[in-house]
Amino acid sequence: MMRMKRTNLVLDEKVLEEATRLAGERTYSRTVDRALAEFVRRARAGKILQLAGSGLWEGDLAEMRGDSDPPAPAPAEASSRRAAP
Repeated sequence: MMRMKRTNLVLDEKVLEEATRLAGERTYSRTVDRALAEFVRRARAGKILQLAGSGLWEGDLAEMRGDSDPPAPAPAEASSRRAAP
């Protein structure tokens, strides 16, 4: 069950109206809630990227996400994997 917090905010009216319109939301509360959730998602993703190559995380991200097919290697990667003549 999600808990909600009631608060008062002083926000730029034009920005709030534009965000509500662009998000397709019907209420200012839902717009702010959506924006905060997106901010948290991006902040967490940024922290994960900081761990890349640090050795703090090991695993197969595609497997963890449940991807059905791993992405094909980029052309430069594919050519570098070919055996030398």
